[in-house]
Amino acid sequence: MSYQVLARKWRPSNFSQVAGQSHVLQSLTNALDNERLHHAYLFTGTRGVGKTTLARILAKCLNCEEGITSKPCESCNSCTEINEGRFVDLIEVDAASRTKVDDTRELLDNVQYAPSRGRFKVYLIDEVHMLSNHSFNALLKTLEEPPPHVKFLFATTDPQKLPITILSRCLQFNLKNLSPELIQQYLLKVLDEEAIEYDEEALWQIASAASGSMRDALTLVDQAIAYCKGQIKADAVVEMLGVPQQKQVLALLEGLAQRDSQSVLGIIADMAEQSPDYANTLDSLLSALHRIALAQVAPQAVDNSFGDRKSLVELAGKFTAEDVQLYYQFGSKGREDLRLASDLRVAFEMLLLRMLVFSPRFTEVAADSQPIAEQAGTLQESPPEETQKKKSLNPSPETKSDTSPGSNANTPVKAVIGSNEPTKAPDTDSGTELTSDNHAEDTEVADDVSATSDEKDSLPELIDPVEDARLQAPVNDLGPNQSAGASSAAIEDQEQFSLATMDHQSWLKAYFQLRANGIVANVLANTVWQKNDGGAVSLLLSEKQSAVYNEDLNPRLEQTLSEYFQAPVQVTIIVTSTDEETPAALSQRLKEERHEQMIDEFEKDDNVQQLVDHFSAKIARESISPRSD
Repeated sequence: MSYQVLARKWRPSNFSQVAGQSHVLQSLTNALDNERLHHAYLFTGTRGVGKTTLARILAKCLNCEEGITSKPCESCNSCTEINEGRFVDLIEVDAASRTKVDDTRELLDNVQYAPSRGRFKVYLIDEVHMLSNHSFNALLKTLEEPPPHVKFLFATTDPQKLPITILSRCLQFNLKNLSPELIQQYLLKVLDEEAIEYDEEALWQIASAASGSMRDALTLVDQAIAYCKGQIKADAVVEMLGVPQQKQVLALLEGLAQRDSQSVLGIIADMAEQSPDYANTLDSLLSALHRIALAQVAPQAVDNSFGDRKSLVELAGKFTAEDVQLYYQFGSKGREDLRLASDLRVAFEMLLLRMLVFSPRFTEVAADSQPIAEQAGTLQESPPEETQKKKSLNPSPETKSDTSPGSNANTPVKAVIGSNEPTKAPDTDSGTELTSDNHAEDTEVADDVSATSDEKDSLPELIDPVEDARLQAPVNDLGPNQSAGASSAAIEDQEQFSLATMDHQSWLKAYFQLRANGIVANVLANTVWQKNDGGAVSLLLSEKQSAVYNEDLNPRLEQTLSEYFQAPVQVTIIVTSTDEETPAALSQRLKEERHEQMIDEFEKDDNVQQLVDHFSAKIARESISPRSD
């Protein structure tokens, strides 16, 4: 006997064998059991999800000799003949090959005659959207009021092409794409029955490559059996499909999380030996980033597409939410670069290096490790940090004189806030005189107030650089606590707090000393210290921020607090409404207060007042913001 492909051998013969599609099965089962039968059914969905299979099972249920039932006997002549495809009252039509109106009229001429063997004469028209407009028009009247012994079953992958007049006369069932988990479980059952050895990782790869189609999955299994000589191995399946191993994708993500450029490039080099499809690799990377983003917000919503849910949840704690969104955006835009690139590997490497270089925390990490350019041996030794600071704070005379006294270029004047020293008015006797010819009246003065180069040189330094750095240091937005210095400027002291004496006011200060990042930092930033009972710490989490928390985070929360207090800590998070100020609210309040103070001091500055008076200018308060440097 010739070999029968798995997709045909394992085609379901009754509703209980159908994988997924529970919403359709429930409707059909209830209708059959209660004998509330419609005369026309339309099954829609992508290829290989079970449209034709369900139609054949429905035809069997309608014509079983034991009566109309949702569980056909499988032993009577009608059931046997339908299974074998030779039942005379089941007329299967391929609409793609019979599109003419004459073909439709030929079918309809026989509708009036009673069935020969069965209870109903069933017309199963596959790919019905391929019929011509004239064929649809010829079908309309019969479809609306067919004889009681006739049932129409339609199947299509493109219901949008069907006339609305046809759709309105049918019960429509939209079959969903099957999840990778469901396909993988079904493949496990099939291969166990077939006594074929397999790697589960290989089945995950096949289930993902099937894109929701069970028929495609079984076809790929047939191909893998032939490719692997009877044993389905993960490495062979990856090579056959031209997709990366999921462990390689996870390794790339681990390298991105650690900002390890050498590790990332090494993984790409290993992948290049297998001649991968870099577009598929990028798609897998984007899919993993999407699931990481879900893990940071709602871990319970993360699927187990490759059996890697646990690994992704762990990775989610190593990324900040900003990094994940940035990497996903880079990857989405990078698909076009891959399409246009002459060397796909180079384009893929540049994309990942772009992710690393433009990461918000890359500069911070690079400062603690060897610079990337030094690793390549191409970077000249840079001057010490202190020397650079000194040069930036004390520019050389050559730098100051770059702008000639006679130039017409206007130089922006930055008003620096926070100085305790008295300020001097600009010396209008020396240098170029301010005239209305050089400046328009009623000029709006904000961050940028134009003056000549001589006037700029005459303005004194208004603030001590160290004090300015302290005042301008931003309070963290309560993602990772990246800068203890910025936090100390807001909280004022950095003493080590004791667990035994900890209260809510101390917690507002202690938070900024924690070594936390990512979703852990976000959760703790929105909590209120309730109590400590012998190392059992209770924290109140605002209901508005409850989406960022789940119980899977408790071990990481406990580790963070245990490291800080140098004692074992058990954490209980209580989601409730609270009016107490959280570290996040404190940070925002201090930020707003500092900004308002900066505006007030700017308006009161003597230099600003003189410029306003001299030019009849107005201050745009909304344009005043802390300087970025």
